[in-house]
Amino acid sequence: MRGGKKLSLDLCRVLDVMIALAVLIFVAPLMLVIAGLIKMQDGGPALFGHSRIGQGGRSFKCLKFRSMVVDAEARLNALLARDPEARREWEADHKLRKDPRITALGAFLRKSSLDELPQLFNVLKGEMSLVGPRPIVTAEIVRYGRWFPYYCSVKPGVTGLWQVNGRNDVSYRRRVALDVLFARTNGVRRYLQIMSATIPAVLLRSGSY
Repeated sequence: MRGGKKLSLDLCRVLDVMIALAVLIFVAPLMLVIAGLIKMQDGGPALFGHSRIGQGGRSFKCLKFRSMVVDAEARLNALLARDPEARREWEADHKLRKDPRITALGAFLRKSSLDELPQLFNVLKGEMSLVGPRPIVTAEIVRYGRWFPYYCSVKPGVTGLWQVNGRNDVSYRRRVALDVLFARTNGVRRYLQIMSATIPAVLLRSGSY
């Protein structure tokens, strides 16, 4: 790696730590309220750690506020077994527009992106960056095909090109292309560009469900 590129990535890491710490301090009371509301809802855990693929192909637990019912996996399997249309939608994007697993509170957390606040701890641990590709599960690797090494070359992000370019309204093929573009152009300039575009994308709830 050339010296200039390494310096740029080192600066991105410094920004990650500084911004993540500042945001965590600022939103700590809100996070405590959200955790309490989730706990009161059904007695289940407030946080959910899902296994995702990180830099270098290594797995890590991606943290989120739990937005689904406790028996979400069983409900998904039952739905996909009885509903061919839902199964096709899941196979296409690993998403469901009408997802029966999501609670009323969880729907709000997802729309507002508040469910992703715990990922700031993943950022501090160095498992994620504030900016990067959306962290994927093992089943999605095949969707990247020969482009998967590009995904593995960078840290997954809390926000990224996919998130500020339509999110769930973007086709999976387009999402892969955006991840490849990010990997090829990763640096402070791209980092700041995406961070500045994230706030309006969150406020407008673009492609969020």
